[in-house]
Amino acid sequence: MTTDENFAKIKEIVCDILELEEEEVTTEGLFNEEYGADSLRAIEILSSLEREFGVVIDQTELVRMTNLQGVYDVLAETAGWAKQ
Repeated sequence: MTTDENFAKIKEIVCDILELEEEEVTTEGLFNEEYGADSLRAIEILSSLEREFGVVIDQTELVRMTNLQGVYDVLAETAGWAKQ
């Protein structure tokens, strides 16, 4: 998958869990403050990403996973995707 494809899949997962349309979610939009996500939703996002991408993400990374860019960064590091 390309960076764009990975990012699109991450966004799809996040939007599905947060019950939002993809047009509503921006790269920097904060899940908690702007979209009303609670800690259970954050864990659900983390576990869905683990299943989809076949990785294990340490729960301590949740503090960085506050928006799409943060989620992508954590996943890229965990999965070993090359920096673009």
